[in-house]
Amino acid sequence: MTSARDALTPASLAMLEAIAEHGSFAAAARALGMVPSALTYRVRVIEEALDALLFDRSSRRARLTEAGAELLREGARLLDEVDAIANRVKRVATGWESHFSIAVDSVIDRDTMMELCAAFFALEAPTRLKLRSETLSGTLDAVLSGQADLALGVALDTRNRVGLQRETMGTMEFVFAVSPSHPLAALPEPLGEDAVRAHRAVVLADSGARGGGLSVGLLAGQEVFTVSDARAKLEAQLRGLGVGYLPLPVARPHLESGALVARRLDRPEHRLTFYCVWRNDRSGRGKALQWWLEQVRSPVTRAALLGERTAPGRKRAFK
Repeated sequence: MTSARDALTPASLAMLEAIAEHGSFAAAARALGMVPSALTYRVRVIEEALDALLFDRSSRRARLTEAGAELLREGARLLDEVDAIANRVKRVATGWESHFSIAVDSVIDRDTMMELCAAFFALEAPTRLKLRSETLSGTLDAVLSGQADLALGVALDTRNRVGLQRETMGTMEFVFAVSPSHPLAALPEPLGEDAVRAHRAVVLADSGARGGGLSVGLLAGQEVFTVSDARAKLEAQLRGLGVGYLPLPVARPHLESGALVARRLDRPEHRLTFYCVWRNDRSGRGKALQWWLEQVRSPVTRAALLGERTAPGRKRAFK
């Protein structure tokens, strides 16, 4: 006996649609260039495979049963999917990746990323895009493990990593910021390590799979409040739940409004250089990767990704 999967081919679904459209087996057979008996036989094979009657043959017209109507509704969707897959394969054959995943560090400006995604979708490329939110070593790990094709905002040194390529995105200044109500806000500058160590630090959870627990600016023995992302870190420091470094572009509006206070420490200024990283293999030849690298190579876009957005109302052109 023919299985349902073997019976329900695109050709058989199109045949059933023709019968429903023409209203009789004879008319459909003429339209399809088939012998009526052959058409009838093929419909019976499908009905036996599904164990369901698809057409009511009690009158001269072939009327769909409820089961038949449901099959054609779902069949139409399936045929559309087949057409879409065929078109997708043709377009992928032109050099576009079928899927493209980007690991985005929490330091990267989300508004800029969404604008870039909108520009990418406007290309109508056949590539399915996926963004992964990562933090610290997890951003690089996503590329190393093959879970991401491109990483934006990598702060770790990758010069000795075989099979990886990188380009500098830029250097970001960090500011040690506290709530105006926090005890550190009233102490004379520069703040020493003992004064800072006495208060809770807000730190980002490292999303790295290897569990390295990378931290930035944390003092030995200091109490910590660990949060999942940069937005939560900012909120915690605004509420006075702890202290710590924040990217200057993120902290600037809150410093200007007085919601945060910058404090100078008895240590060098805190700056980090960030990179975009991707694997140097055959997958690196795809058009999606080339498009994203072209965007990141724009000085204006790099600055925007690191939080230095253009003035309100001024548009940025993505290639």
